[in-house]
Amino acid sequence: MPELPEVETTRRGLEPHVLERSVVDLVVRERRFRLPVPVGLKRRLKGKRIIAIRRRAKYLLFDFEDCSGHLLVHLGMSGSLCMVNPDTPPRKHDHIDLVLEQGKVVRFHDPRRFGLWTWIEQPEEAHTLLAHLGPEPLLEEFCGDYLYAQSRKRRCGVKTFLMDGRIVVGVGNIYAAESLFAAKIRPGRAAGRVTRAEYEDLAQHVVRILRAAIEQGGTTLQDFVSGEGEAGYFAQELLVYGREGQKCRCCGGTLKGKVLGHRASCYCPKCQK
Repeated sequence: MPELPEVETTRRGLEPHVLERSVVDLVVRERRFRLPVPVGLKRRLKGKRIIAIRRRAKYLLFDFEDCSGHLLVHLGMSGSLCMVNPDTPPRKHDHIDLVLEQGKVVRFHDPRRFGLWTWIEQPEEAHTLLAHLGPEPLLEEFCGDYLYAQSRKRRCGVKTFLMDGRIVVGVGNIYAAESLFAAKIRPGRAAGRVTRAEYEDLAQHVVRILRAAIEQGGTTLQDFVSGEGEAGYFAQELLVYGREGQKCRCCGGTLKGKVLGHRASCYCPKCQK
């Protein structure tokens, strides 16, 4: 599933191509997604000029001039957005084209159809899909003190806690595993038993690793490509995620796997306590 770095990479890739462009057409080849594409979405968008493309958690918001609402897009489990030429034939699973002036087309590819294209009105933060979200991990309000305060008396594993979007958004399975390894914290340890100092260290690693992943275009595992159609390279930096049974690159021990919160987790029993 595309996580925060993949979505931010997509946003940055699309931004120079879509800003100050007006929508000429919306071509919907398939409406059946997590929520059906609204029938009136084309009417809402046609002729509107895009003035910003923002990210909130793993959602992208397209802002339009003189418009009180926003186009909300989610990539789901297998979705991707990229720029194509207008005459590029759609492939299988190329479900939506946002056609812009000056020969620009934003194409949405989603084999599993867990993605989302919908319209939301202001205030956006009150919308049911956004209202419950925690702070962004790359903003100042996210820090060790915040994690420590939120974790008191919590018995769930710290990895499950870190992946809870109500606590902090965008720290999915890959980056939670890598951050906990960097902080030398075992993913199954109860969140309430992690110290303030450990949370401070963990928060710093979360920020560092997310920023590094963004700079390298995300982590391409299966379907993800950036807004410009390029694969991400952060997968080459992964130290624990997906490496169960292999040697730890720090201590040489064998990495172990465990299921936490219905998600596969990999850790080093020697390096992480």
